[in-house]
Amino acid sequence: QVHLVESGGGLVQTGGSLRLLCAASGGSIRSYPMGWFRQAPGKEREFVAAISGTGVRTYYADSTKGRFTISRDSGTNTIYLQMNSLKVEDTAVYYCAADGTSASGNIYRTSGAYDYWGQGTQVTVSS
Repeated sequence: QVHLVESGGGLVQTGGSLRLLCAASGGSIRSYPMGWFRQAPGKEREFVAAISGTGVRTYYADSTKGRFTISRDSGTNTIYLQMNSLKVEDTAVYYCAADGTSASGNIYRTSGAYDYWGQGTQVTVSS
């Protein structure tokens, strides 16, 4: 059973940066497609970014493209989300997710494709 833990969230001003981490335990995520999602108060969970198990392919939501970068370190069983030029509308709880059943080259933006979820980390961007 893969257990995911997010960290790196916090309070930042508009235009600032944060780097989120998602560490896995209980199993290797080296070949798993991974994703980041977020949920703001009163809103549905939405896709942020995804990376294939091979790390070759990445995919971003239109709202995060050009500002956020997803990456992975297979040696440490960790994925990252570098967030730059943060906006107030980026405020949300950020979740990482792992797809333990698909081929490593796949990549998904739908939450239903993911089998394992972390508890989330709060990101607050102030104006």
